[in-house]
Amino acid sequence: MAEQTILVTGAAGFIGFHVAQRLLQAGRRVVGVDNLNDYYDPALKQARLNVLRNDERFRFSRLDLADAAATAALFGDEAFPVVIHLAAQAGVRYSLQNPQAYIAANLQGFGNVLEGCRHNGCRHLLFASSSSVYGANTKLPFSVHDNVDHPVSLYAATKKSNELMAHSYSHLFRLPTTGLRFFTVYGPWGRPDMAMYIFAKAILEGKPIKLFNHGRMQRDFTYVDDIVEAIVRLVERPPQGDPAWSGDRPDPSTSAAPWRIYNIGNNKPEELMHVVAVLERALGREAVKELAPMEPGDVPATYADVDDLMRDVGFRPSTSIEDGVGRFVQWYKDYHQL
Repeated sequence: MAEQTILVTGAAGFIGFHVAQRLLQAGRRVVGVDNLNDYYDPALKQARLNVLRNDERFRFSRLDLADAAATAALFGDEAFPVVIHLAAQAGVRYSLQNPQAYIAANLQGFGNVLEGCRHNGCRHLLFASSSSVYGANTKLPFSVHDNVDHPVSLYAATKKSNELMAHSYSHLFRLPTTGLRFFTVYGPWGRPDMAMYIFAKAILEGKPIKLFNHGRMQRDFTYVDDIVEAIVRLVERPPQGDPAWSGDRPDPSTSAAPWRIYNIGNNKPEELMHVVAVLERALGREAVKELAPMEPGDVPATYADVDDLMRDVGFRPSTSIEDGVGRFVQWYKDYHQL
């Protein structure tokens, strides 16, 4: 089992890097794929790759998954038993400016990955979805058993589409697929376009930070190691399909097909103001706060119900915001040599 190669797409990305690193530490061989686009500083992506390349079991391929021929060749060269698909055009706000990037990466790219898995004997495809699929839903905590038919950003719509595309392949071709709805991930090697990184940078530079919804946002901040632990536990648990599933009362999270959706969140929403206070303490600086109204495509609160994850793999995220922010700040200072 340890010798089988796992494909990790988006391996130079935040979560992909951590997943690949954890698999390598467990003795797995990993092929990492990334297109290294410039949505944010490619130097950070290269720095992550440099860490992974220290392990001889890691091999990297620079590839755009929206390129059907190149993706087919990748899958044809090596039949991956497990594929962890984390490559995507990320970010809610950017989807308002550049919708084409989301259609290419998140729809075409994912379609090509599904085809690669289908034709090359993949026995489990795990793929990144997002808490943003809950869209206009207001019932908290967000449950995988609730319908998610009202996305409020194109990014969210592409993630919901990925879940539906995967289901059709699970149904038609019996391809086992597991969708992972990540909730506000943060931690070392994080993305510069995410709140934690933006806030830390601004606080250290004495610049104001913008707090949307006048600081009354709540986010289920989830430490990256908790996300990785859940993914690694799910790798060897391909969904079987639920024989009791009924089209009369369809459960949105399961299926008669080998398809499953999980929330991976901290199960504890944090007030943005509290997170900023924790960050201020860790940095030893006070933030200049600028209160602003809600942005289009944003939601006031996220909160993950993780009961299914706990039941199926015995895992509940456990890193407190204080511990997680402390580790992030330590990495931030080291990386930027502060």
